[in-house]
Amino acid sequence: MTDLFFYGTLRHEPLLQRVLGRDANTLSVDAAILSDHMVYSVQGQDFPMILQEAGANAQGIFVRGLSAEDLARLAFYEGGFDYDLQPVTVVLEDDREVQAQVFYPAPGAWMPGDPWSLRNWADRLGEVTALAAEEEMAYFGKVDARAMSRSMPAIQTRAWAKLFARQRKTGDPRNVANDVVVHRHTRAYVDYFGLEEIELQHRQYDGTMGPVLNRNGLLQGSAVVVLPYDPVRDVVLMVEQFRTPLFLIDDPEPWMWEPVAGMIDPGETPEQAAYREATEEAKVALDALEFAGGAYSSSGSSTEYVYLYVGSGALTETTDAGGLETEGEDIRTRILPFEEFISLVDQNVFKDLPLLTLAHWLVRHRDRLRA
Repeated sequence: MTDLFFYGTLRHEPLLQRVLGRDANTLSVDAAILSDHMVYSVQGQDFPMILQEAGANAQGIFVRGLSAEDLARLAFYEGGFDYDLQPVTVVLEDDREVQAQVFYPAPGAWMPGDPWSLRNWADRLGEVTALAAEEEMAYFGKVDARAMSRSMPAIQTRAWAKLFARQRKTGDPRNVANDVVVHRHTRAYVDYFGLEEIELQHRQYDGTMGPVLNRNGLLQGSAVVVLPYDPVRDVVLMVEQFRTPLFLIDDPEPWMWEPVAGMIDPGETPEQAAYREATEEAKVALDALEFAGGAYSSSGSSTEYVYLYVGSGALTETTDAGGLETEGEDIRTRILPFEEFISLVDQNVFKDLPLLTLAHWLVRHRDRLRA
């Protein structure tokens, strides 16, 4: 059995429970301090790191009697973040000194930012991080921890999307707790996307439960799509980039003209993501957003929900260097007069469904925006 000191996100009980796969009431936990250490946020990340710092005290929890299974699960969870266990001495609330181990970041792996606050982090990201850990830990024993690190940003994005989805009610009186029976639910594959398999029954319109169905779903986060429009010049801006799925289906033209689009990051609102993506992909600063609706992009196969916007602003310049190199994006932009844009829509030149949806929305609302 092993005793550990946790100073960061694993002090958050719902997260620790999901990582260990058991209830907190099965754990022996005490408040503790690690002297001459300080906990900092990691620059550009939402998790903390601990550093030696004379005179400082790192607040945390001391957890006794962790099993080999617990340690393996923790190593899997922390392994994707370049953290390793090292021995330390911590002080309990009754001033007793006890030996423990703590996850330290690999030297040089991260750069410290501001001092880190558990409460601030939990208020903002505690729920989504615990939900993301639920998906990650489903692959414990199936996927290497290092390989999981590549999937973690996408897993967190999916968890954030799931929290949005839980609030997506329109007044349907049916209740999935009574009208859906799950027989088997398997997380079959994880990478940038997740693939889940399920066997279920759902209540039919005659009131009876239907047959057991075997279905698959492509797990994705929520996305924003925004079509930049300049109401003064009466022009729209589109982006073009290579799309691998088009290539995989043997489309001879896998370079797609689209609106600006991107995933909603954990902690972001759809509007914040729309403004950010417009800057990243098209190098334009929008003045305002018009919400044009939201919908599932392909409800028979994918969980992706898309928030649609038309963004107004001055559109005078294009770029051949849009997107982020860190995400492998290679994007160029194009500005078209509205009439030419709609003519190309009517000629079926464009293949992107959100682009067509926003084009038809803009036809109906253009006069109001120009006024």
